[in-house]
Formats: sequence, structure tokens, C-alpha cells
Amino acid sequence: MLMRMSTLFLRTLREDPADAEVASHKLLVRAGYIRRAAPGIYSWLPLGLKVLAKIEAVVREEMDAIGAQEVHFPALLPKEPYEATGRWTEYGPNLFRVKDRKDADYLLAPTHEEMFTLLVRDLYSSYKDLPAVLYQVQTKYRDEARPRAGLIRGREFIMKDSYSFDIDEAGLDASYGKHRRAYQRIFDRLGLDYVIVAAQAGPMGGSRSEEFLHPCEIGEDTFVRSPGGYAANVEAVATPVPPEQDASGVRPAHVEDTPGTPTIETLVAAANQIAPRPERPWTAADTLKNVVVALVSPTGQRELLVVGLPGDRQVDAKRLEAAVFPAEVDQTTEADFAGHPELVPGYIGPQVLGPNGAPRDEDGAGAVRYLLDPRVVPGTAWITGANEPGKHVFDLVAGRDFTADGVIDVAEVRAGDEAPDGSGPLELARGIEIGHIFALGQKYAKALELSVLDQNGKAVTVTMGSYGLGVTRVLAAIAESTSDQMGLSWPVAVAPAHVHVLATGKDPAVFDTAERLADGLDSIGVEVLYDDRPKVSAGVKFADSELLGLPYALVVGRGLADGVVEVRHRASGDREELPPEQAVARLRELLTEAGLSLR
Repeated sequence: MLMRMSTLFLRTLREDPADAEVASHKLLVRAGYIRRAAPGIYSWLPLGLKVLAKIEAVVREEMDAIGAQEVHFPALLPKEPYEATGRWTEYGPNLFRVKDRKDADYLLAPTHEEMFTLLVRDLYSSYKDLPAVLYQVQTKYRDEARPRAGLIRGREFIMKDSYSFDIDEAGLDASYGKHRRAYQRIFDRLGLDYVIVAAQAGPMGGSRSEEFLHPCEIGEDTFVRSPGGYAANVEAVATPVPPEQDASGVRPAHVEDTPGTPTIETLVAAANQIAPRPERPWTAADTLKNVVVALVSPTGQRELLVVGLPGDRQVDAKRLEAAVFPAEVDQTTEADFAGHPELVPGYIGPQVLGPNGAPRDEDGAGAVRYLLDPRVVPGTAWITGANEPGKHVFDLVAGRDFTADGVIDVAEVRAGDEAPDGSGPLELARGIEIGHIFALGQKYAKALELSVLDQNGKAVTVTMGSYGLGVTRVLAAIAESTSDQMGLSWPVAVAPAHVHVLATGKDPAVFDTAERLADGLDSIGVEVLYDDRPKVSAGVKFADSELLGLPYALVVGRGLADGVVEVRHRASGDREELPPEQAVARLRELLTEAGLSLR
């Protein structure tokens, strides 16, 4: 059935919304696909729903093709299953928590691992029931502190999440591989470029995980890749550990006066004046920077942590957040330092930290926990703070003069760093996360007592996988990657309609011909949006057409007097003039080449 602009629930906007930062957000709102309801929350309008439905249809087809079966859970869930797995606490402030009139606790689900696990536990009891794969396409909720970029990071979003249930690790490997290939087919069908990268499991848990990232400058994820094929989210990059050094020739540590040197830059300049070296000048890489951060546990307990790393590196906030999860990272305050007078800002050294400082008492009070970058290996010598204003220690050797509570790999990853697998120098890029797959193992099955009887009648804990795909994020990623300055530009596979028929001018013959051609396209299965508005100028119709972004436009206007109409290609900008009687056939040809099956 034809969609008509004269009756379509649509108002396009000429100005960008004030809160929009990225192209997809601006254009989806301006073109009337979505409408802001609250920060990070959007209403879906008719055209937006059509695109969403087409993406969901592709996802469902590929999930059904691997034998997955669709279910649907409520978004409002009881607290108890999430308490059993620890995620009621671990999710911290990102979880929407609500109470009913009887004061019982509920949550708006961020993911549904617990509910899938309980469902299978309640209905399956034998190895003969496995393997099983269940999925849903459903709305999720996360209380993002800073929702941004429209649909890319919102508080309410639509996700396809599926879960595999197998008797052992071999079964999980097979299920994981099926999902991985299904995701590749989905994104290929949607025409969306992607990179598969190693990732951290984070709050989901599990032995391994991979992300599907759409390379995009406005993406929130940074990933790395090497010429030899290594690819990983920056949070999952493991720093190659250098060999231990022979420090037998390093003289004893000595304190030097370094007044006015609270920064690495000022320290390096002072070191080259105070203690110049004949072999080479001191650089930031010779200094040991000690960064103080505050960690807040899910229960609200606050703890200071000091990270020691080479002075030419910065702590990467995302890598740090991933490493200390479920704790959250907070800014240090004056009160934090007041409680630890041994920490002298700008001059902190390891001599008072971790195992080098005061021993901890039964309540955990004592020296601040101290973790080192993997590059700080035994035998390496450093310039670092002497824990007194205006003083630094030279030739302080790791392993000889100080130790730490452990290692933490949270320094920034830089272009040119060696790949962990030795496959060459890394290059950095940004991307939008559109899918994430996890080999969960038995974390949730154990917590919720999901087991089946094996061939010998023995109870065996089920092994699980979890596979998420951000449906609304995929829509935003497509919009972001295909749009231009004039508006959206949808691929045929997901466009809300395939052809935008425009009747431009006032001549009744123009409208009669446009209606006839629109009906002809509709009769062979082409989805048509017909701009039949009688009192709207050609300029406004053209602007709306470019903004809405349908793959093809069929313009019936002043050229009709010369016996031609115009076919416009939205993506390429190409235009073809041809007789009206050939227009339907030409568009059929173009759409068939794009993979559309027509009558």
C-alpha cells in the first residue's frame, strides 16, 4: 500500500536539535524518524519503526537459521535472581531500581542472563535437551550517567540477546562459532562495515569475548589492529612485558633536591641539569609516575589506589575502569589526601606505598594499595618522588628498593606500540560497538543452579554463551555511515521505502502520471512513499526527499512536457532521464540488482 506524504505522520525540521552532537542523531530527529522524550530516551515514529523492523527481520532470519528459538521476557524483573548472581550490586548506579506498592524490589533489565538461565533450569533436566539456543529482541534499560549521541548511548535501547546452553566446552565452542558467523552474515546483509576485536568480558563475565565494532570517528570505543591481523578493544590489549634487567651496576638510590618540579616535564628538565648522563639525556620514560585514584565499591566503600607507570604514559580511563570493575573510579579529593599525609602531591614515591609502607591493620588501614605497570620489571631503575616537597629519588630500582601489591595494565596504548602477539606495530581507530559475544561458561548456571543429568545420570552444570546485538545502535551506525550533508541515505535492505515518488509542479498531468507510476511500482512489490502534497513547492519536496534518504527518487515534474521523468540515485547522486513508461522497469532493474525480490 502506498504511503502518502499528505497523510503520513511526519514533520521534517530544517534546524538541528539543540542537544544533538553527531550526524545520525541530528538527521534522525530532523527527518522525523525519532523524537526525544527525555535524555537518552526516544519515541519511534512511523518511518523510524519501519527501518527498525527491517533490521530486526534480518536479525531474526539469521538467528532462526542457526536453530535459535525466539522468546520474550518482561523488562520489569524481580531483584532476587540478580542478587543470586551478584549483579544487583555489581551494576551499581547503572541499574534502574524500582519498588512496588508492597515495597518489593524490582529492576528494569539491562540484560536477561538470569531470566534465560532460570527458564532453562525450570524446563530442561537432561543432556538430551541440549544444545539449546534461545533469543529475544527486547528493550533494555541502563541509567547512563551521560547519555549522548542519540541512539548510540541511550538509557533505553533495543537489543537482540541470545543464549546458548551446552553440556560442555566443546558444545559452547560450536555455539559460539555459529553466533559469530551469524553476526557476520547479519552485518554483511545490512551493508555495515565491521571489525571483530578481542574484548574484555566486564560485568558479563566469562572466559573470552569479542566485539563487533563499526569503524567510525564518533565511536566511543577505541580499538587497535596490526599488519599481522591482531585486533582488540584497547581495554583488552595486554602490554608485552619486557625482560628483567640486571641492576648490579646501578648505584644505590639517592635523594636529590628538585625544587619546583611537580610535573614530569619539570622533573626531566631538572634531572638533566642536576645529574646529566653522558650516554643520553633523561626523558619522561626514565621517570616513575605515581597516579592516585579513588575507587568506590558497589557497596559505597571508598579506597585509594596508586598506579605506578612510566612518566611518558598516561592512565587510560577506560582501561582503568575495566581493570577495577565492579568498583567505580572517582576523582580524589582533599579529604582523601588529608587521610593519607604520606602522599605528597607531585612528589609521591613507592617508598610509602603498598608493601613498602606501613603494614595494614585488621580494618585494612595502613599503606595505600600500590600496583605497577607491566613495564616496571625487576631491575629497572627510575627517578621518582621522595615523598617530600621538592625532592626526588634517583636510581630507585624495582625489586631491589621497592615492590608492589601487584600489576595493573591500564596505561594508554599508543600507535606504534608492538602488538602483544608480535604481529607488528599497532594502529588505533575508533568504532561503535554493534555486537558483543561472550563465552560465559558456568558463572550464571552455578549461581542459579542450572544443571542436567548426563549419560551416566550424574548432575552436570550447564555451560552457557551470551550474544548481544544492539539493534538501535545498528540503525544509528547505518545512518552515521551513509548520511551526507543533505540528509540520510538508507541502503535498500533497511530503507523505510524503496522509492520516493515526487510530483513537482501544479499541472494535473504531473500528479496523474506520478500516481500512475507509484501504483505501478507498488503493484510489483516496491515500497513507495508518494509525495502527493499539492501546495508544497518543488524545492521543499526535494529537500525533504534528500533528508528522508530513500534509495531512489522518481521525479515527475517539468520534464514531463518533454516526455521524460527523472530517476535519482540518493547514494551516488546520479540522475537518469527516461520516458515515464520505462521508469518502472528501470527501478525494478536497480532494486533487483540491490538484492530485492520483486513480483
